[in-house]
Amino acid sequence: MISHPAPSRHCAVEFQALPSRIGQVRRIVSAQLRYWHLPQLTDTAALGVTELLANVHRHTGADKHCTVEIVLLWDRLTISVRDHDPRLPEVRSPGTTATSGRGLALVAAMSASWGMRAQRGGEGKVVWFTLPAPPPGERRPTGIRPGAGSPSVARPAAAPSTAAVREPGRASPVPG
Repeated sequence: MISHPAPSRHCAVEFQALPSRIGQVRRIVSAQLRYWHLPQLTDTAALGVTELLANVHRHTGADKHCTVEIVLLWDRLTISVRDHDPRLPEVRSPGTTATSGRGLALVAAMSASWGMRAQRGGEGKVVWFTLPAPPPGERRPTGIRPGAGSPSVARPAAAPSTAAVREPGRASPVPG
């Protein structure tokens, strides 16, 4: 039997995590998933990336520059957000009347796995989550022509960062 390597796809978007830009990134993620024939993952992926970007906006200092990476491996979609703030986020247990503090718990609840890691040298962190994806033979085309749904601000990268797509099961966050 001939084995074929798992197909992978990668997309990265760099921008400032400002409220006016988060909606644009949601649309880019959604368009990319439709282009990869994964429209069933768009709502969940957009929600997860919105929560991670809201954390970047709210908790990083003046440097809100970040990178969103979307990596599709055979049956798994990984979305990660990398920023320059070395402080790792904490999962909180907000009170019933709190208006914030539920983002990471929401990401944990909606994803197959998630985690975070500090970047080497204290130069920031990566927070990621994974969603199960149907194998390539079960993906449904959405009518988008090649190039038509490809976001103009997204740039393909040569290879995904393996550190950003590590999946050690349902990862426990490291307290900051």
